[in-house]
Amino acid sequence: MKLYVDTTGKQVTVSKPTEPKNDQNGNQRSEKNTGRPMWSTQVIVLDETGGEVIAITTAGEKPNVTVGQLVAIEQLEAIPWATNGRNGVAFRAVSLKPLTGSSAK
Repeated sequence: MKLYVDTTGKQVTVSKPTEPKNDQNGNQRSEKNTGRPMWSTQVIVLDETGGEVIAITTAGEKPNVTVGQLVAIEQLEAIPWATNGRNGVAFRAVSLKPLTGSSAK
C-alpha cells in the first residue's frame, strides 16, 4: 500500500541544493527496476500549524530547483521505515518542479 501526502495548501520551499542520493560507499544510488539515478532535495513545508524540514527523493533527471524557490511536488509518498532499532519516515516524489514566477524571498 502506498501512502500519499496531500500538499494542497502547503508552501514548499527548497532549503538546500539537490544532491545525489549516495549509498554507504559514496556511490550514487539508482532506482530498482529502471536504473535511473536518485536525488535528494531538502525542503521546508509550511502550513497553518508550522513548518517541517524533510528530504524528498526523486529519480531520473536532477530536479532543476534552487534554494529559496517555491516548488510543486508531484505525488509525495510517505514511506515508514525501521532498521536496527531506529525508525522514521522517508519521502519520495515523482518530481519537484519550480512554481513559475514565485520565490520565498
